[in-house]
Amino acid sequence: MEAPDLPPIGDYALIGDGRTAALSSAQGSIDWLCLPRFDSDPIFGRLVGGDRAGRFSLDVDGRTHVTRRYRESSTVLETRWRTRRAEVRLTEGMVLKVTGHLLPQVVLVRRLESEGAPALVRVVYDPRSGLNGDRLRNERRSRALVSLRGTTAIALRSTPELPVVPGEALAFDVQPGRPVTFVMSMSDRQPLVFVEPDHAFGLLDETDKWWRHWTSRITYRGPVLDQVVRSLITLRLLTYAPSGAPVAAPTTSLPERIGGGRNWDYRFAWPRDASIGVTAFLTNGLDDEAESFLHWLLQASRLTRPRLHVVYSVDGKPQRGEHEVPAAPGYRGSRPVRIGNSAGRQHQLDVYGWVVDTAWNRLQHGGKPNPAIWSAVRSTADWIAKNWRQPDAGIWEVRERPAHYVHSKLMAWLALDRVSRIARSRRTRPSRLERWVAERDALAADIRARGFDERRGAYVRSYGADELDAAVLILPTLEFDPPESPRVKGTIDAIRRELSAGGPLLYRYPPGSDGVEGGEGAFLPCSFWLVQALARTGRVDDAVSLFDELCKRSNVVGLFGEEMDPSTGEHLGNFPQALTHAALIQAALALQAATAD
Repeated sequence: MEAPDLPPIGDYALIGDGRTAALSSAQGSIDWLCLPRFDSDPIFGRLVGGDRAGRFSLDVDGRTHVTRRYRESSTVLETRWRTRRAEVRLTEGMVLKVTGHLLPQVVLVRRLESEGAPALVRVVYDPRSGLNGDRLRNERRSRALVSLRGTTAIALRSTPELPVVPGEALAFDVQPGRPVTFVMSMSDRQPLVFVEPDHAFGLLDETDKWWRHWTSRITYRGPVLDQVVRSLITLRLLTYAPSGAPVAAPTTSLPERIGGGRNWDYRFAWPRDASIGVTAFLTNGLDDEAESFLHWLLQASRLTRPRLHVVYSVDGKPQRGEHEVPAAPGYRGSRPVRIGNSAGRQHQLDVYGWVVDTAWNRLQHGGKPNPAIWSAVRSTADWIAKNWRQPDAGIWEVRERPAHYVHSKLMAWLALDRVSRIARSRRTRPSRLERWVAERDALAADIRARGFDERRGAYVRSYGADELDAAVLILPTLEFDPPESPRVKGTIDAIRRELSAGGPLLYRYPPGSDGVEGGEGAFLPCSFWLVQALARTGRVDDAVSLFDELCKRSNVVGLFGEEMDPSTGEHLGNFPQALTHAALIQAALALQAATAD
């Protein structure tokens, strides 16, 4: 199967409802949507599965100039195209949390309006079953086109009514003052509810109001407020509402280098990435989202505690399996296309530190004591105290022999340090607290002795290694060494010098040193961690300049991928990436604090 001529990854915008999400291109094509949830098989999978994997496109004839925006503080997306005689607007989104209505589980709304003159549009509505491109069973019911896949039913209606046939292009005119509205609804294991298109558009307006109310709770008032709000909205969109589990990204197998094989499935919850995002919620007044995640993690880890899995499904099951889809051509020929993620089999020590730090931050931001959370944190600390001397796969999930990664050791130290602080205001056996403190101090001595290169004046990637690791840029936030110390500043300077990808961009480690063939782009979260590190160490002007450069590299609607091609500025990797948006928020908060001081 040949790969279609797809737009750049950064050309897409995200629409979603907290259960699943779609990627819509500036050309008006939804090329990715999984139903009924983030990690289900796609019904529109053209993004990595080629034309036979399905799409929902609205192609305006003779379009030229295009502009896109989200409505302010909202997820409702507006795309405008100009033709020789008309301006056409596409308004689209997914209905979220509308009460008082009998609705199916998913409602996708797309409305076309023309100003100045009629516009000719071609619609291709082609739902499929997974990346292999199997056709669905289709039938007509109550003026709706209904497609059936197992226990899932998908209905398409339009106003005015159009004779849409799955997989076939249909041309129609959009007259000024007479919008054309499509509504696609989905029910899984429930009766299918039909929604009138005009009523659905009204529900989308209610969704718009819901988002404006949600964003009014955000307390942040620092630099690039609009960008921070958009990042928080993106993190919320990538949180599976029924459980509170944040997914790393809504896509699978978007490449870290075009044509390469570094293509992974990110439609799952990583406790580490989720913890960073949850801290972003906590520090911006969005406590409910943080509480939901912690309760989800308590349930997900209940059978293995104190051990944590690296990756979970959105319903809390450990994610272990990974397989390839040979029939899928991949994004612009980037193969293989993978389903599942075998990183779930790894041991990653740093995960425990991020989770304990989230519990600590919850208390620092006014969270009430929770016996279940404290019990889980205590058992986690006991496990770390016993096992920190083991090598691990590290934050970057290296697929080769485990090593003693400095970032992992630092996060284990952080867990023991924070749990020791929490214990001073909780009933704790003195012997238990003494052990935590003793192991924390032994771990600190181990890191300083084995993880620091005296010649370069910097902490290295792993014990005995020559390479550096941009993840160690979190050092100034930990209170492991004083932020103004030569060791901290020397590490920041060395990483910035040796891992530079040009301009504000950084590689996460020297390319090609992770046991996986092929190269990759610059890793965007690391650049935002550099901003945070500079701000924390008093180099505020430098941090502000770097932050401004980075924010300009978002796509036109404020979204970031995981990586970026340093030579072209093209977004790479699964898109949009929760970790990048969480790191942006961390950087903005650090700048806010530094400039206030």
